[in-house]
Amino acid sequence: MIVLVFNCGSSSLKYQVLDMAGENDYTLLAKGLVERIGLERGDITHKPSGKTKVEISKPIPDHTVGIRSVLDLLTDPVSGVLKSLDEIQAVGHRVAHGGETFPQSTIVDDQAIKGIEALCELAPLHNPANLLGIKAVKELLPTVPQVAVFDTSFHQTMPDYAYMYAIPYECYEEFKIRRYGFHGTSHKFVANKACDILGMDINNSKIVTCHLGNGGSVTAVLNGKSVDTSMGFTPVEGVEMGTRCGNIDAGVVTYLQNKLNLDADGVNTYLNKKSGFLGVSGVSSDCRDIVDAAEHGNYRANLSLEVFYHSVRKYIGAYSAVMGGLDAIVFTGGIGENDAPAREEICKTFGYLGVEFDSQANSSVRGEDKLISTPSSKVKVLTLTTNEELVIARDTMNLVCNK
Repeated sequence: MIVLVFNCGSSSLKYQVLDMAGENDYTLLAKGLVERIGLERGDITHKPSGKTKVEISKPIPDHTVGIRSVLDLLTDPVSGVLKSLDEIQAVGHRVAHGGETFPQSTIVDDQAIKGIEALCELAPLHNPANLLGIKAVKELLPTVPQVAVFDTSFHQTMPDYAYMYAIPYECYEEFKIRRYGFHGTSHKFVANKACDILGMDINNSKIVTCHLGNGGSVTAVLNGKSVDTSMGFTPVEGVEMGTRCGNIDAGVVTYLQNKLNLDADGVNTYLNKKSGFLGVSGVSSDCRDIVDAAEHGNYRANLSLEVFYHSVRKYIGAYSAVMGGLDAIVFTGGIGENDAPAREEICKTFGYLGVEFDSQANSSVRGEDKLISTPSSKVKVLTLTTNEELVIARDTMNLVCNK
């Protein structure tokens, strides 16, 4: 089955085309990125497997034009990987927020679209963009089935005491304010991958997965199910991130509103766009820039890194307590996969858990799957590459084949 996967943002879209013979039997045919949608000049990077990369700059006024451009590239006589669009048997979409409405991935129909639209209030930056991709495909490939795969679905197995906030219960009943969690496709993928590599039974396992990048979250995966996660009602909660503050005393919000004369939108921007690595360091939202500044003696850059390490350590320790022990710690995401010093700093205090960290094995790992604890370590530590698009393709294949 040829599956086309889209991950649409407000001004960009990522895509992959996979030939899915089975869940673990697949071939990546092409992947790419369309950027600067809606601006005067858009950019397309198309990478067909076994062929030369294609880069194009042209106006891309909206997502429909962007997706049409992708479809043209996929069937291009030189750079294409398909003979015709008729080969596309299904399209899978990443959708940020499924709320309680979508505990699993779903076939896209009119009812599903209405459900995703209703959740735009909970994810105003993401769900509308995801819908643009769904509607564009519906226009361009009207007979091809579509599937929505939600970032939040994996976390719908959390018990009520883990997702509930201690505010009046009416807030949950009326406004659905609760912990939802995000990065679910990534946490699910690497937890299963870790068990495959370690020869563990996912149904009898205690794993903490750390998806760390410009956005970051930590999840407790007990017997293959999410039982707690660091991101909450929105992606601003949890560990320090590129521009998001992570955990903060709620009293700070109203205090900042008064001190800085900010309205609700203003303080929301302050905590989501001006905080995190950027806010503490004053250097950048990119961890690589901060590491460079810290190595040159910048105190605030170093402080920002220490805040980050500390925040991740706390979640790993807390989740080992939640699960009554720990079998493995997994690092993934841009920082998790590529920043060896960060992995070591985070793990250096976990000897009491049974972690024997292998500094030598860790030091050379960038973007690959590798065990970075010693063979005798009671708790295994791994760095794993994530593949959210593959999770989407798998769910899409299974739903379309079994509908």
